[in-house]
Amino acid sequence: MDNQNNSIQIQDLEKANRIFRKKLERCETERRQLETDIATKEFLLKKVICELENSQKDLEQRSQELENTLKSLHTMQAQMIQSEKMSALGQMVAGIAHEINNPVSFIYGNLSHITQYINDLMQLIELYHRYFPNPPTEIQTERKAIDLEFLEKDVTKVLDSMNSGTERIRDIVLSLRNFSRLDESEFKAVDIHEGIDNTLMILQHRLKATDKSPEIQVIKNYGNLPNVECYAGQINQVFMNILVNAIDALEELSAKRIDRKIKDNPRITIRTSVVDSQWVQIAIADNGLGIPESIKKQIFNPFFTTKPVGKGTGMGMAISYQIITEKHCGKLEFLSTLGEGTEFIVQIPIQHQVCEII
Repeated sequence: MDNQNNSIQIQDLEKANRIFRKKLERCETERRQLETDIATKEFLLKKVICELENSQKDLEQRSQELENTLKSLHTMQAQMIQSEKMSALGQMVAGIAHEINNPVSFIYGNLSHITQYINDLMQLIELYHRYFPNPPTEIQTERKAIDLEFLEKDVTKVLDSMNSGTERIRDIVLSLRNFSRLDESEFKAVDIHEGIDNTLMILQHRLKATDKSPEIQVIKNYGNLPNVECYAGQINQVFMNILVNAIDALEELSAKRIDRKIKDNPRITIRTSVVDSQWVQIAIADNGLGIPESIKKQIFNPFFTTKPVGKGTGMGMAISYQIITEKHCGKLEFLSTLGEGTEFIVQIPIQHQVCEII
């Protein structure tokens, strides 16, 4: 009986064992499937994360590219507006110079004839004095009334003043015409000194003394420069921007009424020299307040200005930098010491070069 019971128990155990093994096999299969699913999901998740990271990087890169493009568009727009303004200004200045030149040339051309006529009349009067020393009373009275002796002396001075004045106007007109060469599309060999002098002539009114500021002295230390191949109008524009900034700095110094030594009266020093056989250098320095260290890196940035609203656009030095570095393959740098002044240094090749695009 016991053996039979044992046999039944053994059979039940074997059956239970088989069932357990089957369950265990199913669990193992399910475990493996689950591991496979988890691994697949982990792979997909990592792939998604990687794609998201790449997408984020692409978005950041595209965002930076769009930002750079927007800045470039703003800069280009400002440069186009500035160029259009300078072109319109050049046309207007050239037109005004032409209109002034016509009547001035007429006056200047006739002054020599008038001078000759008056000299002839003076000689005729002298002959009358010599051969008719005692004219009638009416003539003597009129002679005293017009003060003939003074008239004879002063008329020559008046003619000389008129001649000097018309020559001055002719020089100004010539400077305006030379400065307005903004539409020249080709490199030409030009006299750099002539461009500087023309620019100074146009700015002459800002160099004179006023009730708010003393006269600004201009010191020229010109070297023996050869003619330089450049866009004459654009180079003149650079000189204008630098000189205007120097004058503004000196006027700001005068406005703040800072006590300085006599030797430090407001002045602008212009030095030109040949760097080597291929380059020339133009340095324009002022003894103003100087540029603070905190803004030196922004001087050539578009739209950056320290001037009051309405007085500066912040494009002058940015466009000057582009003209020198991109249009003429040159260099535009500056040195500044706070409280002592600023010097802008322009270096351009003597002969036209093709700029390397970086």
